[in-house]
Amino acid sequence: MPSHLLGLYGLDENLCSVQPFGNGLINNTWKISCGDTEYILQRINQHVFKQPFLLVDNIRKLSAYFKENHPEYLFVAPLLTLAGEDFIVDNKTDYYRMFPFVRDSYTSDTVTKPSLAFEAAQQFGRFTRMLSGFDPLQLHITLPDFHNLSLRYQQFESSIKNGNADRINQSSESIDFLRRHNSIVEVFEKIKTNPHFKLRVTHHDTKISNVLFAREDGIGLCVIDLDTVMPGYFISDVGDMLRTYLSPVSEEEKDFSRIEIREEYFRAIAQGYLGEMQSELSKEEKSHFVYAGKFMIYMQAIRFLTDYLNNDIYYGSKYDGHNFIRANNQIELLKRMMEKEEKLVEILNPFLNASSA
Repeated sequence: MPSHLLGLYGLDENLCSVQPFGNGLINNTWKISCGDTEYILQRINQHVFKQPFLLVDNIRKLSAYFKENHPEYLFVAPLLTLAGEDFIVDNKTDYYRMFPFVRDSYTSDTVTKPSLAFEAAQQFGRFTRMLSGFDPLQLHITLPDFHNLSLRYQQFESSIKNGNADRINQSSESIDFLRRHNSIVEVFEKIKTNPHFKLRVTHHDTKISNVLFAREDGIGLCVIDLDTVMPGYFISDVGDMLRTYLSPVSEEEKDFSRIEIREEYFRAIAQGYLGEMQSELSKEEKSHFVYAGKFMIYMQAIRFLTDYLNNDIYYGSKYDGHNFIRANNQIELLKRMMEKEEKLVEILNPFLNASSA
């Protein structure tokens, strides 16, 4: 990290300590400690976010809206430099921004108990609900087609035609399964033209580490990492929570016998999210709550397999067959979810009835 950046915020680099922070895979992040005050400094990854100034502008708009309409909400906005800027361009190419470190808060990389899932779901629901009066079309698209399942499926089919022949042959069983379940894509196509599905301000990356919790009691404080906030459908946020909270193991797990759908975690997500969004979602949207999980799991499976067939050009690979394992991990998760779909709907129904009252 270029230490001279600290001076632009009025901080003495000789009186501050700097250390890498978090496990994020996209941006570089450091924790800055200057006496009793702590900060988070981040460099935006321009390989992922091609136009960093769009991120900056989105956060400015959201911050202004919260200040005017919900000043009680803890919105962690970038700090201003001595020159009054909310970001720094270093060497004409590198974009940086600094945030206050929220005292007595913590983040979690794993969902270890249902109460954590409830708090996170509540926070993501609250974030979208509070922004219901904000026109989502004011936001820039920072990652075009990020959750466009139709496009992801087209890319998947293209990789089958043009990808690595040996890998295509090896993946025949997985390819067949994903093709047999392309009705998930057909449902998404209908959603895009359904007037009962509303474009909203959507986070798009609702993993547990993007929520701040109070250290004292574990209560959710706010959502963070807003670079992927764009117009979207609720299925993106709910789906990502279902994909990443329901199973005790991640997409990196090689032992597929450990993959399962934890019903109590599903109940917690439904209670937390619908408790905030009950008056916002249409009846038809609520009926697609379980579908949201299938949508995100299926999309991640085809993205991993597409990358594997294309010789690992997007996600990369830490070992031979890494993306093949990831894809089949998600296929297994999708199978487990479809097996439990009736039970999940049964769990969901009381929350749907309560939210319709």
